[in-house]
Amino acid sequence: MKIVRKRRRAENKTDYNARFVMLKGNMGRIVFRKTNRHIIGQYIKSNAAQDSIVKGTDSKALLKYGWPKAAEGSLKSTPAAYLTGLLLGKMVIEKEGKTKAMFDIGLQKNAPRSRMYAFLKGVVDSGVNINCDPAVFPDEARLLGRHMKQNIPVEKIKEKIKND
Repeated sequence: MKIVRKRRRAENKTDYNARFVMLKGNMGRIVFRKTNRHIIGQYIKSNAAQDSIVKGTDSKALLKYGWPKAAEGSLKSTPAAYLTGLLLGKMVIEKEGKTKAMFDIGLQKNAPRSRMYAFLKGVVDSGVNINCDPAVFPDEARLLGRHMKQNIPVEKIKEKIKND
């Protein structure tokens, strides 16, 4: 008897056990993805195992909120991840109201105090209810970009996002 593996499992793109657990949770998912140049965040709801993207954004949207054009190469940094999460959380709150969600990192390695947790901190700071341990969040100095060579006005961008 031949065992047939699902294509996405064979390509290491989908963990079907984890996906099944998320679908049983019957909550929306906050999805974090990173590319070589940007951070992507989406709020996804599933109905009968069919995913639909309710809201989505990426770190390129920070340019309209005052991210310096000269620092466009750092749109995948820790402060950019935090602000992208804050922006996505604000969009979800506007669309869905106060909501509870799960954090989905896909098959990425779980690394505390990394960009993915800076993104999660931004989503949580915006008001979306996600069950998580605050010990995994990066230090406040890293979220504000004090470790970077370029001066990025994270506080000003944060206020523009909240007031927009």
